[in-house]
Amino acid sequence: MDFQRITSVIFICGVVLLSLNFPAKVTAGDIVHDDDLAPKKPGCQNDFVLVKVQTWVDGKEDAEFVGVGARFGTTIVSKEKNAQQTPLTLSDPRDCCKPPRKKLAGEVIMVDRGRCKFTVKANNAEAAGASAILIVNNQKELYKMVCDPGETDLDIHIPAVMLPQDAGTTLNKMLLNGSSVTVQLYSPKRPVVDIAEVFLWLMAVGTILCGSYWSAWSAREAAIEQDKLLKDASEEELPNFGIGDSSTIMDINVISAILFVIIASCFLIVLYKLMRFTWFFEILVVLFCIGGVEGLQTCLVALLARLFKRTGELFIKVPIFGAVSYLTLAVSPFCITFAVVWAVYRNSSFGWIGQDILGITLIITVLQIVRIPNLKVGSVLLGCAFIYDIFWVFASKRLFHESVMIAVARGDKSGEDGIPMLLKIPRLFDPWGGYSIIGFGDILLPGLLVAFSLRYDWLAKKNLQAGYFLWAMIAYGLGLLITYVALNLMDGHGQPALLYIVPFTLGTFLMLGRKRGDLKILWTKGEPERVCPHVRLESIEESDREG
Repeated sequence: MDFQRITSVIFICGVVLLSLNFPAKVTAGDIVHDDDLAPKKPGCQNDFVLVKVQTWVDGKEDAEFVGVGARFGTTIVSKEKNAQQTPLTLSDPRDCCKPPRKKLAGEVIMVDRGRCKFTVKANNAEAAGASAILIVNNQKELYKMVCDPGETDLDIHIPAVMLPQDAGTTLNKMLLNGSSVTVQLYSPKRPVVDIAEVFLWLMAVGTILCGSYWSAWSAREAAIEQDKLLKDASEEELPNFGIGDSSTIMDINVISAILFVIIASCFLIVLYKLMRFTWFFEILVVLFCIGGVEGLQTCLVALLARLFKRTGELFIKVPIFGAVSYLTLAVSPFCITFAVVWAVYRNSSFGWIGQDILGITLIITVLQIVRIPNLKVGSVLLGCAFIYDIFWVFASKRLFHESVMIAVARGDKSGEDGIPMLLKIPRLFDPWGGYSIIGFGDILLPGLLVAFSLRYDWLAKKNLQAGYFLWAMIAYGLGLLITYVALNLMDGHGQPALLYIVPFTLGTFLMLGRKRGDLKILWTKGEPERVCPHVRLESIEESDREG
């Protein structure tokens, strides 16, 4: 293995380990959220909803802020057309822990978070004639306003909304400038299905489809080449070949499958602890760019080599890197430039396009390089990943007081709009915006099993219906579809995609293998019984002519 291949495999494997950390989820934030730690009771039983606070200054539309509704008070309208523009005024006293000094005529009152209870502020505001109360937090984060267990004065008939500190500062400057400020409060509902989720599903399925066919085609070509060599020479004169070129293929064994997930867990904890540092996030971006460049370059070279066969066979010796094809030298500057431009503009409105291109080509390249040799290894890998996904999404809340995986995927405390090791598409018809995303691991790990199924089918000369690939693809598609159904049923809470995908894909494979009597071969050997080389070669060439 030359220096270029060694470095490529190292960087790709590093990015794969990082990619195991992220579930399919929505990044726009939970629109409706319940909290077991804040129990409901009469007069204090609202769900926590995000609220849009649109402002107008002297009649001109200005900034929009996002707050969170309280457990108490009246519910906030969901449609913008039903929300009224209402004048905004400052409370006096500012914390509204005592009744305001002047009566209000239906204005929205803005108060500071003080030492008294939220319900006391709301009751004082309502008694003064306010139509709603905006409570400004003393931190940049939002805070859920709940009721104390012993509270009884909960007959509040105005909506209460918590705003972050920076929003309060901006509104305060508007009011102190003597401007006329009006606000509109509403909490639009998220659509049941967004077109972004459909496209993301198609991207995930299409990526596995492309990666599987490339992997199977490479294995088939290697098998044909091997049989030609075995036909023309004795086995003693030839090295011991396997299916595929050992210099470009990396097989996973049971031990490495287990270690893969353990190391990924360590990476996840490191990310969770260090992501708030800018320098660490920049390292993640650099690693993703290196892996993305390698993936994009490999895919482009493979595609162009099919179109320009003569050029693809021409190589030049480069110091350190060894023999490099002319096509690689031609596309490398483009790939590097593409990755650099994405890194610079990754937070722009179109940055997701470059991220998805780099991510998809990287996943396809990994599916061609990394392989599971049999169903036993695939079962161990996906079984460990199944437990890993559930633990870090759900069980980690008990240890870290929040879901570690979801916090990392969102890029909490990093100042960035999520980490780069995922595919994402903007939610085009969602009034809250944001992205639908899926982690690389939710495509890569099941993709390894799907690619294995197609390699087996081609080597065993099985058609689609009699083989395993078609059913494995259908199972993956259904598993991912169920993931998005669960995502919407859970009001946008992040879901571990492998919780649904692994039982579908692995269960389908095991069930079909047992029913067809292939389970023993699939479990141990991972490839069909091979006939004599000259007979097998003639059979493959004959099938190619018929195809």
